[in-house]
Amino acid sequence: MNVAAVSLNHRDKMVIESGRGLPIAFPFTPGSDLAGRVVAVGEGVTRFNTGNDVISTFTPGWIDGTRRGDARSPSYRTLGGYYPGVLADYVAFPEDWFVRMPTTLGHAEASTLPCAGITAWFALVERGRVHAGETVLVEGTGGVALFGIQIAKMHGAEVIVSGSVGKLARAKALGADHGIDRKQEDVVEAVLRITGDHGADHVLELIGGPHLGEAVKMAAVGGRIYQIGALEGFELSASAMPLMLKDVTVQGIGTGHRRALEDLVRAVDRTGMKPVIDTRYQLADLSAALDHLDRGAFGKIVIEMA
Repeated sequence: MNVAAVSLNHRDKMVIESGRGLPIAFPFTPGSDLAGRVVAVGEGVTRFNTGNDVISTFTPGWIDGTRRGDARSPSYRTLGGYYPGVLADYVAFPEDWFVRMPTTLGHAEASTLPCAGITAWFALVERGRVHAGETVLVEGTGGVALFGIQIAKMHGAEVIVSGSVGKLARAKALGADHGIDRKQEDVVEAVLRITGDHGADHVLELIGGPHLGEAVKMAAVGGRIYQIGALEGFELSASAMPLMLKDVTVQGIGTGHRRALEDLVRAVDRTGMKPVIDTRYQLADLSAALDHLDRGAFGKIVIEMA
């Protein structure tokens, strides 16, 4: 596999800096989200041919259905962590670890799908079955958030986004119906005002920590909260009473399986959806790209290999 582009995630930076508690063996290659071209195939390969453009799956081996692992040890066997990563000119992996790339995207755009894209899709579509007439609340303007806006609009939902004032206009240009300046407004009150006290049917909870309690307040009766991010901590907290009385479902999301990624690829090709890339870097500028993750981006940071 000739790697053409690699999309970066905050997780990549954490793995590089601390190992993130993973069983890393050196020499180690970071990165998980590639787009590239097949340059050779091994004996018995049937899913791809030389010349096919493909993208990686974030969690190799999770083809469909329930995630691997058990109650004591849920599986976290991913590229660029448990398995070698993809920030390289060439990689050689089993054919089951890839899916066909969208024909409507270039390599850099396609590389954003294996983690950020599938995470938003798996929450809203695979688990949430979002549909026209529902309201989706998206917190922030990072990679998963922007995919959330695009995927929700693709399915006819109304979208509210909370974020910094400098990025709200760009989020609206992408399709968001309402923007909330989280530094100047009470986000909970703003969501309830916008929805006429109905609340959000779907909440992409990208903050973590005690903010789950705020998400519960903003959720509609019977609403769904997708716990994805943990920027404010992995220890979550929320008041039990509104959670129970509103019959809210809290769904943990850890990317998604290969079949859902294939569904996303088909949706991208049929609708013409274009992932948002903030900045493209060369591999020699990886350090600058990782620093950019810390500063925050509108969309994804991508390393182009050539």
